[in-house]
Amino acid sequence: MLASVNTSAPARPEALVELATVLPLLRELNDLKRVRVAGRADSLAEQLFGRAWAALVAGEAPATVALQETAHALVGVRLPGYDVALLGSLGLAETEAAQVLQQALRDAGRPLATDLVTQLTQAASASAGPVAGQQPAFVAQLAQQPRAGATHPGRPRIMLWPPESHADHCAMVAVYAVLLSPYFGADPGEAFLTGLAHHLHNAALPDPGYAGDELLGSHLPGLMAQATQQAMQQLPADLQPVVAAALDRTRVVDTPAARAFHAADVLDRVLEMAWHNQSARFRLHQALDDLNIVHAGFTQQFHQQVLTAAGLLPIER
Repeated sequence: MLASVNTSAPARPEALVELATVLPLLRELNDLKRVRVAGRADSLAEQLFGRAWAALVAGEAPATVALQETAHALVGVRLPGYDVALLGSLGLAETEAAQVLQQALRDAGRPLATDLVTQLTQAASASAGPVAGQQPAFVAQLAQQPRAGATHPGRPRIMLWPPESHADHCAMVAVYAVLLSPYFGADPGEAFLTGLAHHLHNAALPDPGYAGDELLGSHLPGLMAQATQQAMQQLPADLQPVVAAALDRTRVVDTPAARAFHAADVLDRVLEMAWHNQSARFRLHQALDDLNIVHAGFTQQFHQQVLTAAGLLPIER
């Protein structure tokens, strides 16, 4: 559920062509919606969403939060759930732990411009860990509120499992927007906050999708405004106008941060569908041959003998 946007201003063509270079990384980041670790019910994307809002409520600048959380997301692509505190609790010195995490960030960030990777590495190094701020109530509500999936007026809804939450989606759009900001000359903090905030109304409003939006018709803008205001009232007074300005960017497409946001939004929506398509098309040979799930080691030959005896090797393609 999004307000209509102004589409009169075209994007810079060369910027759009260059977006293809980061698409593989965006695909990997999309999986943070489905990755979980022990002791936390939320996905890594939902955890990022909550940390970001807690930091903003505590007074952190959007640009600082944007770079730190994007760095955290890149580390999570390679080492999900790892941080300095975890590695330190298991015997690594702080400098060793930081080196491990920075290597994961650089490995995941290979498609990105060197300058951006440097900024993200510096942000990760400067981070003292999660800010002990109060998460607004809408954070948990958006983590519980599922996205509508694929809908169209006059057609049955296509139910997809597992459903992503609105916190999942907003977190990934925010991170994508930071990674896309150099292509549009956008301020990463503005782009990040726009992505983070663009579904505040869904904390109260269940998502009926495109079909439901059309059915609500002229009632939709008023309902969205009221639901957004309920969420905004949970924020500190000095943060409210900053978030309001971010929401204003969702209604235009003629500023750099707005373009970075809208590019991130549509890519995340379609990459979510692409993941379901990939999952449905998964075949065993991809795990055994392409990903070498029975990988090299002292047990490999024995494992292959077991699988052959069980009739799982060779496999049909």
